Amino acid sequence: MTDGRDITLATARTILQTAFSAAAELRLKPLAIAVLDARGVLKAFEAQDGTVGLARPDIAHGKAHGALALGQGSRAINKRMQDSPHLVNAMMHVAGGALVAVPGGVLVRDGNGRILGAVGVSGDTSDNDEAVAMAGIRAAGLVADGG
Repeated sequence: MTDGRDITLATARTILQTAFSAAAELRLKPLAIAVLDARGVLKAFEAQDGTVGLARPDIAHGKAHGALALGQGSRAINKRMQDSPHLVNAMMHVAGGALVAVPGGVLVRDGNGRILGAVGVSGDTSDNDEAVAMAGIRAAGLVADGG
């Protein structure tokens, strides 16, 4: 479900569909989900009806983008922020604000550990956002790395 280098559109759609199905099973609030390829290019994005807040797409994108930019899931970035807030603030500045340091940004890896892209979810608790991102990635036959 990859082209050997990146997430394909079909893979991105599988991730979205499965993540939304998992959210429905868990009765989560409406979500916004962004899937980025390894270059950081937006491959797919959807926001459910009823998603609250104008910034949800930017938050979902920022979680995924931050994970790609630093090569680690946003849970690990959140831990780094707690341990060294000045470092993460500097990284946020360099990323032009497109780095959201809370769980919900999950790297997509192949079986060899190579990064193929990232998924960012926003709309419920950060832990729930991360859980549905991981469910979508695993359904696509790939490895989820939340940090």
